[in-house]
Amino acid sequence: MDIHHLKIFVAVYKNRSFSRASEQLHISQPTISEHIKNLELELDCKLFDRLGRSIIPTSQAERILPKALQVIDEVTAIPNLLMAAGTTIRGHLLIGASTIPGTYLLPALAARFKKDHPDISFEIRIHDTGRITEMVAAHELLFGVVGARVEQKQLMLQPFFEDALICAGTPDLARQLPLGSNLQDAPFLQREQGSGTRLVTEGFLEERGIKKNSLQIVATLGSTAAIKEAIKASLGISILSRMAIKEELAAGSLEEIPLGGSEMTRSFYLLRHKKRSLPPHYQAFYDMVAKTYVNI
Repeated sequence: MDIHHLKIFVAVYKNRSFSRASEQLHISQPTISEHIKNLELELDCKLFDRLGRSIIPTSQAERILPKALQVIDEVTAIPNLLMAAGTTIRGHLLIGASTIPGTYLLPALAARFKKDHPDISFEIRIHDTGRITEMVAAHELLFGVVGARVEQKQLMLQPFFEDALICAGTPDLARQLPLGSNLQDAPFLQREQGSGTRLVTEGFLEERGIKKNSLQIVATLGSTAAIKEAIKASLGISILSRMAIKEELAAGSLEEIPLGGSEMTRSFYLLRHKKRSLPPHYQAFYDMVAKTYVNI
C-alpha cells in the first residue's frame, strides 16, 4: 500500500471534500479522486459516500483512520530519529489553544523555548476550549492547551498552570455591588458557549447557589478582549481571568468585585490524543510546558 494514498485519504477525511483536499495537497482534484478510487479497490470497500458536493466517511473509513494516521506518523518520524539522536531540535510547531492560555501564556513559553532552540517556528491557533478539544480528538492538532476540563475518553489532560478568576467591573459598578450581594441584579456579560472561562464560571456560580438563568445576561461575547471592552464601556460586569485584566486593575480602570467564599481558581490543561505519538520537537515543547506548573 502506497503511503501517498494514505496521506490523500487522511486529507479527504479531514476536509470532507475532494476539492479542499486538492488545495491542501496541491494535487489536482481528478488525481485525488483517482487515488481514493484505487485505495477503495485495493481495500475492497467504500471509504466515502458522495452526497452532491459533500462527502461523508463510511464506517470503514472511520476504522481505518487511526491506523492510517499511525502509519503516517511513523514514516514521518524516521528523519526525526537522527534529529533526536543529535542535539538540535528543529521544525514547525502547530499548537491549538483556548483564548487565555493562547494569548497570555503561550507566547512567553514559545519565546522561552525558542531561546534554547532557535530553529523552531510556531503557529498558535486560538479557538474556544470546546473547539480545541474537538480538533485534538479529530487529529487536526497533535496537542492543545485549554482552560477547562472537557472529558473525552480518547484524550489525555495534564494540568500545568493555575489561573484565578475574578468578578470585575468599572469602579462605579464595583461600588454598587459590595461583596457580590446583588450579583443577580447587575447587568452580566458572558463568554460564548464552548468557552472554558464560561464553563468554569457557571460551575463556581452553581456552588454559590446562583443559577445561570437568574443572571441578567445583557451580552454574550466571543473573546476576552471583547468582554474587557464591554466592561470598560459600562455595559456590565463579568467574571474573567485575573491574568487577562492585570493591567486594567493596576491602572484602576477596572476593579475587582469580591464575591465572598473561596477563591475561584481553575487549571489550564495540556491536551493530547492517547493514540498519537509526538515528534521530538513537539515532545520537547510539551515536556517544557508540563514543567511550567511548578516553575512559573
